[in-house]
Order: sequence, then structure tokens, then C-alpha cells
Amino acid sequence: MRAAWHELEIYLGNFAERLPARPRAILAVSGHWEETVPTVNIGARPRLLFDYGGFPDYTYELTWPAPGDPLLAGRVADLLSVARISNGAEASRGWDHGIFVPLKVMFPNADVPVVQLSLQRGLNPAAHLAIGRALKPLREEGVLILGSGQSYHNMRGFFGRSEDPPADVFDAWLRNAMLDVDSRDDALARWEDAPGARNAHPEEDHLLPLMVAAGAATGEHGIVDFHGQAMGKPISGFRFG
Repeated sequence: MRAAWHELEIYLGNFAERLPARPRAILAVSGHWEETVPTVNIGARPRLLFDYGGFPDYTYELTWPAPGDPLLAGRVADLLSVARISNGAEASRGWDHGIFVPLKVMFPNADVPVVQLSLQRGLNPAAHLAIGRALKPLREEGVLILGSGQSYHNMRGFFGRSEDPPADVFDAWLRNAMLDVDSRDDALARWEDAPGARNAHPEEDHLLPLMVAAGAATGEHGIVDFHGQAMGKPISGFRFG
């Protein structure tokens, strides 16, 4: 199974050294946490939440002891409130595998503080773009805003179900949409209209973290930072700044 994700593992392993500067902290949004309002994890030392099943024993013994950052969590809440976005706080939830799995590869020394922000239940793309826009000032404060999801997330498709149109069609649309700075937000808000959209994402939970990251870069050019294959399907990653 690990071999199927080799290209992505190499990309993530080289991610930190390619940043223009080392982040002082990371604000991460995962496809595995939804709340009624966007909710920030204010814990100082979140545990790992092994929210998966059927994997080898060692995958339930992983460690990644990066600290939380309650002060940054408070700053996130303040920015959302200023933008009149209702929000909440959570102190006891652990980091789900959408957080600790990629970050363990990206920052193996666990020496950068992390704060997780939930998705908002209902998964409205325009709402998540607005959340990102509210959080844009963090980027000038040394905070890396990380959307942890996947550009293709159809488990039946991963395991051999044929699709029409094929996954490549939506991936190509998404890459083009992300590069068009003038129409990107509008295109993402209407992502369901894209060819092959619901083949690539029967549920949009793994696409919405991208909306937050893109919203925090509204009006800025983006790049396709990664394009490869995982389990026979195309996957792409994007970067701003």
C-alpha cells in the first residue's frame, strides 16, 4: 500500500525545504473534522486520533508530539469573529490522520506548533472560501495555512470502479481553475458543475480544505506544486506565496 503513495511521500518529504521561510506555526484544516461552526482546537498538547480501521498494528502506535498553540488558536477565533463568522473552540479533540499523517512526513521533528481548524458542517464551498479570506492576515504573521485533503477522493474508484468521465478530466479542470487568479474563487464555489466532479468527490469533505487555503490567497497567483498518481488516480497539490 505504501508504494502506491510513493510520489506523494517524496513530495511531502521535500516540502519544508522548499518553503520561502520556515513557518513559526501551522494552521491546518483536514477533511476529517466537521462542526456546526468552524471550530479551533485550542489544546496545548493534542493527542493523536487514530480515526481509521483495518490497518497494521504499527499504524496505531505512531507518534508525532508537535505542540499546539493556544495563542494562535485565539488569534484564529478573533479573525473569524471580526469577519462575523461564528466559531467555536475545542480543547480535548486529538489530531486526526488528515493532520498527523502528512505533517509527520513534512515536519518529522515535530518542532513546529500546529493548530487545527474544523470544516463547517454543510460543506458550503463559498463559506469555506470566506473562512480562508478571514484568516489571510496569518500568512503575514509567519503562519502556514495548510489544507489537508485530496484532489481525488472516491474509494470505490481507487479500488477499480470505472468512471465516465475518467478522473483525469476533473483533475485537469481543477489545475486550470487554480491557476486562473481572476476566476478561481467563482470556479471553486461552483466546483460541482465541473466535468467529473462527483466521480472525483462523491462527498466533498476532502476538497473543502483546499477552499480555505485558496480563500486565504484570493487575488494571488497559485501554482501546481504537485501532480502525480496514487493508486492509479491523478492527484494534485497547490501552493500560494
